[in-house]
Amino acid sequence: MVKLNLSLELNYDIAAPGCDFIFNIQAAQTQCQTIVEENLQLNQPLTPDLYRDPWSGNRYLRLNALPGPFKLQYAATIELAHFIMAPPQLLEVPISRLPGPVLQYLYPSRYCQSDRLHKLAVREFGHLWQGYSRVQAIQDWVRNHVTFTSNTSNASTSAIDTLIDQVGVCRDFAHLMISLCRAVNIPARFATGIDYGANQLLGPTDFHAYVEVYLGNRWYIFDPSGVAIPMGFVRFATGRDAADAAFAMLFGSVQSAQPIIAIQAVVDDEHVLPYHSADALSTDN
Repeated sequence: MVKLNLSLELNYDIAAPGCDFIFNIQAAQTQCQTIVEENLQLNQPLTPDLYRDPWSGNRYLRLNALPGPFKLQYAATIELAHFIMAPPQLLEVPISRLPGPVLQYLYPSRYCQSDRLHKLAVREFGHLWQGYSRVQAIQDWVRNHVTFTSNTSNASTSAIDTLIDQVGVCRDFAHLMISLCRAVNIPARFATGIDYGANQLLGPTDFHAYVEVYLGNRWYIFDPSGVAIPMGFVRFATGRDAADAAFAMLFGSVQSAQPIIAIQAVVDDEHVLPYHSADALSTDN
């Protein structure tokens, strides 16, 4: 089992008359991810509206902040009891047997134009055995064709852009892998967390985007960017792509500062340090 302490601080300077926010920065409660404790603090006298989506488990925090400085601080202790499988045992699920809520993750979406990548995906991966190893091959292909480079994309960069430019950040790697999976009828979704274990040369600890793929009737974790340790991912949100899982949506005139994020593992008799594993890992059924 893995135990993690995380904290994040978001700072904004808000112009009159104020700004509406929708945040997605609270840890999700799943079958394998338990919130031991958490704390939310705001520097303004506000009562946020909290909503948990029953299908995705995403926890939305909505509020209207007043003009001036606005600070949000969130801290949590999380336990992860991963569901673990040997990759050779995981098969793709036929479309006729997919649960209804999973079907949306077969379709093209704003940043994941899987319909435009169908020929490429079939040529590269259509002949492969239909199971975990094919998804692994897609992840490796993305990792080998895209170079992780900071500040090379923006909020409008799509999977097609990343394929052409061959550079990007974690979000871009995730969009391209998701698109290629969907192009060969494998359900895949966008997930957000924190880049636990990332090389400090890449910059300070930050939000992280990765991929979950539906195999053997569960969602399994993949990290196409390869910059972090999947066993240390605390899930915040999932969606079809980044449009569904942004950590903050802003509706007003506001200037934002770089997020301040920290995450540490607790190691004791019951908890281990996250490590790179060859096993298939899942935190959600």
